[in-house]
Amino acid sequence: MTTDIANILGVEPSGGLDSVPKKKEELGQEEFMRLLVAQLNNQDPTKPMENAEFLTQIAQFSTVDGIQGMETSLSDLGASMVSTRAIQASSLVGRDVISASNQAAFTPGEEIEGVVAMPVSASGVQIQVSDSSGQLVKVLDIGNVDAGIHTFSWDGLLDDGASIPQGNYQVTASGLIDGAVEAVPAFASAQVTSVSIGAGGSDISLNLDGGDSVSYADVLQYL
Repeated sequence: MTTDIANILGVEPSGGLDSVPKKKEELGQEEFMRLLVAQLNNQDPTKPMENAEFLTQIAQFSTVDGIQGMETSLSDLGASMVSTRAIQASSLVGRDVISASNQAAFTPGEEIEGVVAMPVSASGVQIQVSDSSGQLVKVLDIGNVDAGIHTFSWDGLLDDGASIPQGNYQVTASGLIDGAVEAVPAFASAQVTSVSIGAGGSDISLNLDGGDSVSYADVLQYL
């Protein structure tokens, strides 16, 4: 006895090749069950399907169906996480952060703030403040510093009491380590002016008032 596949899948019979229905890209659960039932109804009575073979076919379909469902769920979860990160990043606009940037915007009456990240203990640690042209305008002596993260601030006043002008400045740091002067990481506080989101939402950057742009993942501290 032959099996009428067209009837099983609910496809109208056709009289010619030109009117053959388009092939479905996926075999759905309903179609699978129809084929399975048809297979049972039309099997050779002398060679019935083994129980193990029957269960294997169902398990295989369930596994594939489950994987497809899991992929969809993971895709939805990924999109949700990207959306959440974008919302969190957008909420930082107008706030000060310390990130992987040493650029600071200064306004008279306010302060330049930041942190120095000491990999090891050092003596004679200094913070150098330079203007946008690279000209050194101030050296802050911190002294002996243990390993770790240490904050610093400067009111922008020079030794004669005059204030440096409003503008963008750069902070660097150095210290005496094992008898040699070495540069150590220094990062400045800056205000987030806007947020940039790349294609697909996977790349989120914070634009800072000091002129730098840093990855959202590079924020070290929220102020």
